[in-house]
Amino acid sequence: MKKLDKFVVKSFIGPLILTFFIVLIILLLQFLWMYVDELAGKGLNFPILAELLFQFSLSFVPTALPLAILLASLMTFGNMGEFSELTALKSSGIPLKRIMMPLIVIITILVGVSFFFSNYVLPYSNQQARSLLYDIRRKRPDINLQAGTFNNDIDGFSIKVGSKDPGTNRLDKLIIYDHRNKRTNPPVTIADSGYIKVTPDESSMIMVLYNGHSYSELEEKNVIPAEKKYPSRKDYFKEQTIVLPLSGFDLERSGHEIFSKMSWSMNMEQLAYFVDSLTEDYTQRQAGQYKEFLTSKLYVEQKQQVPGYARSDEKINSTSDSLVFSARAIYDTMPVAEKLDILIKSIEGMTDANSYIAGKVETMESAIRNIGAYEVYWHEKLTIPFACIVFFLIGAPLGAIIRKGGLGTPAVISIFFFVVWYVITISGKKLVEEGVIASIAGMWASSFLLLPVGIFLTYKASNDSVIMNIDTYLGIFRKIKNYIYRITFQGKSKNPDNKTLDNDEL
Repeated sequence: MKKLDKFVVKSFIGPLILTFFIVLIILLLQFLWMYVDELAGKGLNFPILAELLFQFSLSFVPTALPLAILLASLMTFGNMGEFSELTALKSSGIPLKRIMMPLIVIITILVGVSFFFSNYVLPYSNQQARSLLYDIRRKRPDINLQAGTFNNDIDGFSIKVGSKDPGTNRLDKLIIYDHRNKRTNPPVTIADSGYIKVTPDESSMIMVLYNGHSYSELEEKNVIPAEKKYPSRKDYFKEQTIVLPLSGFDLERSGHEIFSKMSWSMNMEQLAYFVDSLTEDYTQRQAGQYKEFLTSKLYVEQKQQVPGYARSDEKINSTSDSLVFSARAIYDTMPVAEKLDILIKSIEGMTDANSYIAGKVETMESAIRNIGAYEVYWHEKLTIPFACIVFFLIGAPLGAIIRKGGLGTPAVISIFFFVVWYVITISGKKLVEEGVIASIAGMWASSFLLLPVGIFLTYKASNDSVIMNIDTYLGIFRKIKNYIYRITFQGKSKNPDNKTLDNDEL
């Protein structure tokens, strides 16, 4: 390795490591911000919390690497340009492509590492992280009560909260169903407000309810089912305390096998197998439903072979022995009352067929979305490593052009390009999952759109372009202004008195 290569690599490695961990920390902070409500108050010890953050940090690595490469390449070539190192190298006859060559080798290695990580390490880390988060959510169910939804974490109970005050933990408009006796109509308790807390030893949960009532059906013994009267009991209370056992609500680690068939927990080989299987199943179901619709929901006129027979109201070829069955011909021969009855039955049949189609369409659209989810993650294992190349082709020449190092200007530019890439990627992902566009077009759209930008910037930087110099654009504006002035005032003009004036008089 030559001294130039060592110098460039040394200038790049430092910013790459720095920006990679900065981006990774930002993504972890975003994760904590999203799930802080589910983690706070769970009594998690440090090893469990550290394991959770570690597993999720591994899942963020493929996303953090492209942005880190973009930032590091901008900072590296921006610093070299700011301190005139690029100018000295170019004046020595070394082109920009030669200066970038050692970094291209490093980026190629990083692309391979990113692909290996996405295909083999990421599925495992996703399983571990999601299963641990799932176990944490099941711990301390009092924390998991969310306003407006039923919570079934406590065995035998279904609890709904109208609203929840995060400061005082006051719960309003509580509805509690007791399913422990597995009755058809379970006992229900309704309260205006209440508080729920867990005992210090976490063995029980205490619910203190205010201003409510309980309703339950009374059992009737030795009564014929047809003669049951369903007697009920309704109790009113101003304050009621309910103690529920919480056995088994410690943090119990479940196996990650429960998420083994999720799209984000598979490698490319497994995803391809599932896509093929789901596509084949979809094709068979579509053919079967189409055949079922034709045979049971749709009437099709057919030709029947009836030798030597013809109806008086049918016109057939004298050389043919086939009779064409015509529903219209039969309908015209019927009385008006029968016609009305047939029309009513036809409308009912069409309504039934329309409902059948609507139900099957919803089912098939769900199958398409399921296939799209697996296709998205298959392509994502290729698009994210490829994004490393795209961002390097954007960052390196752009840093050579703007000639500004540090974290200020490069960070702003990097965030702009990353946001553009991320928005296009997410939009394409949603369109693929909804079955609107093909998976290749949706998942590769961001790379196909930004790759020409990187190639263009590389070309401009290799030719010492001044596209980031404001004087360049001011010069273009002056040329346009002068051109408009010449077009407007060239030659002779006329005054309101129709007196011609030459250019000197103007």
